[in-house]
Formats: sequence, structure tokens, C-alpha cells
Amino acid sequence: VNVSGSITANTNWTADNEYVLSGYVFVTNGATLTIAPGTVIKGEVSSGSGAAALIVTRSAKIMAEGTVDKPIIFTSVLDNLWGGVILLGNASINSRADGTAAGSPAQDQIEGVAVTGEQTSLITFGGTNDADNSGTMRYVSIRHGGATIGTANEINGLTLGGVGSGTTLEYIEVYANQDDGFEFFGGTVSPKYLVAAFCGDD
Repeated sequence: VNVSGSITANTNWTADNEYVLSGYVFVTNGATLTIAPGTVIKGEVSSGSGAAALIVTRSAKIMAEGTVDKPIIFTSVLDNLWGGVILLGNASINSRADGTAAGSPAQDQIEGVAVTGEQTSLITFGGTNDADNSGTMRYVSIRHGGATIGTANEINGLTLGGVGSGTTLEYIEVYANQDDGFEFFGGTVSPKYLVAAFCGDD
């Protein structure tokens, strides 16, 4: 199943299909993307502003609950470079790169994603809801990501921007990512049982 553009309504991905991401795929409009145990999601080999990446925007959710025997796997179509997985939330952060005035909730745009105009709202994160819930990821393997957008600007295996404490992240591995395995930009989420192996940076 080829997937591109935006997911704007509740959507289920099942293990009897293989899903191929083309370019940025945004989960938006408050939608929930539910991924069944054993499902394989592959990103097209890509880089720059065309990098394949799954981006769960603020107020949207991912429910990716694999099991020990049936993990959910994110990888590349050729076990080669693609983007990665990005979760954005409404929890507090300490940066204010979007130019908002002092006294208003700090917000920022996530690194590694090159968009302009109205699409910048899709990569904005941060707010005042520290209990924000971006969903669940459990028994998930993210492999061969980290597409380069520009010099020193790659997508991490799992990027977390302002993700709140209502989110569950457990038993997640990032394997052979070009940049960081995991990178947190503010937020209050408390993940458990993470492993990063053979990554190109942190």
C-alpha cells in the first residue's frame, strides 16, 4: 500500500499489507493512526525535502502496539536510507524559535523537516499541556533511517518534540540510523526500555 500526503481521519494499518511511505506523511486533524502487531512500514530511499518520514502532528496520535513475537517494523524499501518517525506534542519546551512573544506558550519547529508556508504549522510543537497524549508505541523497531535534509540536519530514528506524559513509549529500538537514535526536544514523556545500536551520531 503506497502512502503519501496527509492522514486526516482515523486509519488502521494491518499486518497483511506492507506500507510504503513516499515523502513526508503527516498524521493530522486530530486523527489516530493505529498499526497492528507485525506490520512492516517501509520508507522510499530518499533525502532532502523529499525524504520519506512519518510525522504525527500535535493533537494527532499513533497507536503502534507490537508484541514480543510480532514487533512493528519501520525500515527502508532497500534497507537503505529513509527519514524516520517524528512525534510532536503540546507539552512544555524551553525554546521559542518561532518568534512567539514572552508570556505565550513556547513553541518551535522540529528539525530535519524542510517545509514552507502553511505547512510549518504541521511541524510546530510545544504548548502548556504536560499531560498531552500522542499515543502509544510499544515493541517497535525503526531501522536504516536518518535521511539528510542539509548539512548537520538529519532526521533522527525517533524524534520527540514536546511530547507529553500521557504518551506511552516502551520497548523501542533504533538500528543503524544515520543521525541520532532518539532525540528529545522538551516535553514530559518518560519512555522505558529503549535501545539504539549502530547509529551515526548520538
